[in-house]
Amino acid sequence: MDILNPANETLLQSLPADDRSQVLAKIESLKKAQPDWALRSVDERLNILVRFGSLVKENLENLALVLTSETGKPLAQARNEIRGAHNRIEHLQANAATWLAREKVVTEGAVREEIVHEPLGVIANISAWNFPYNVGYNVFLYALLAGNAVAYKPSEYASLTGLKFGELLAKAGVPSGVFECFIGGAAVGEMLLEADLDGYFFTGSYKTGKYITQKVATKMVPVQLELGGKDALYVMDDVQDIKQAAINAAEGAFYNNGQSCCAVERIYVHENVYEAFVKAFEEEVEGYLIGDPLAEGTFIGPVTRREQLDVLQDQVQDALDKGAVLHTGGKRRAGAGYYWEPTVLTGVSHEMKVMMEESFGPIIGIQSVRNDEEAVALMKDTTYGLTAAVFSDNEARAVQVLEKLPTGTAYWNCCDRVSPNLPWTGRKNSGLGVTLSYLGIRAFTQPKAYHLKGSS
Repeated sequence: MDILNPANETLLQSLPADDRSQVLAKIESLKKAQPDWALRSVDERLNILVRFGSLVKENLENLALVLTSETGKPLAQARNEIRGAHNRIEHLQANAATWLAREKVVTEGAVREEIVHEPLGVIANISAWNFPYNVGYNVFLYALLAGNAVAYKPSEYASLTGLKFGELLAKAGVPSGVFECFIGGAAVGEMLLEADLDGYFFTGSYKTGKYITQKVATKMVPVQLELGGKDALYVMDDVQDIKQAAINAAEGAFYNNGQSCCAVERIYVHENVYEAFVKAFEEEVEGYLIGDPLAEGTFIGPVTRREQLDVLQDQVQDALDKGAVLHTGGKRRAGAGYYWEPTVLTGVSHEMKVMMEESFGPIIGIQSVRNDEEAVALMKDTTYGLTAAVFSDNEARAVQVLEKLPTGTAYWNCCDRVSPNLPWTGRKNSGLGVTLSYLGIRAFTQPKAYHLKGSS
């Protein structure tokens, strides 16, 4: 399996993909090691994961370089992701012992009643390339802490980072066989789906998530999906600082080259402030530095997958054919690397792919609306339900809009934000299940009810 640098299309490394015998051997190791890992105390498991976090910090520069080299993420953003993901460990330090503790529900009377949160067993974590630290930590750290063993399959576009996870977890003290890294593409993923595992946790596209759900349905084990989105942002006419709103919205749309599940993918602006917003937005985007992701100051690097360039080209051409106006970008940058110029389109409508289909790249459509009611109707016109944002100087008015939208996350005057304190969840084609918060810890457990009759 060749790992290519998307910035210059050179070969970084060739990795041997796991064959069937290796996959089966790793699964056997996981099943053998999991019971002893589950017997360790929460504090003991937590201390190991804290050491892992310390090792990540100590190796920040090297890890950021690896991440940038294989995904094209600008180096500063790679550092930000690695540093930012550490708040998951801090969240577990502060809360896990409480949320995994035995619960004494009824303590008096003839029968005492208690709840114990037991690990699922051996779970598969089929992960994503766009934010491998964030989405990886959301699953494998929480799963390990809850006493599970983890079959971790990194995306083939972030395999070097996945191997670093395995290396540092082992160095931190995770026993052999408790965390196994599976290297390969779809064939290896298929082997995991066929295996006798106790849960499946996937981050990626709706199409693949649907396939996984159907494939493992007869196993009757938990399936959790963190899928894509077509996340909408609405700018109300009461916003006083239009320039700042445009700056924030542009970052939400173009950070990480637009390759984020919760990136802003469509913007609606009240007609009273539409022209001012578009002007400020265009000025902000034109100031973004596009180029070598290893160069300090680069904000737009290459997209990770070459195939995505065709998706972006198709969406731009479709929009232009149907009457959209191109303000900036709109094409692949000449030369080596998978670079797409940051693209701003106006005069868009829901007849265009750019407003209806996931873009996952540095491209945005901005549409004028007459009032809040029209904005709500357009924001709801999607098969996805991950996040929605409203920019307004009136919280009550913004919340009235957000309450009407079927999304897992709602933002007021911010966007493209994740907190370990709050559940991360999608509706409709954006996924099933929950990561983060106390719900995200217990997602990796199964409750057992105890009815205890007799003396305590």
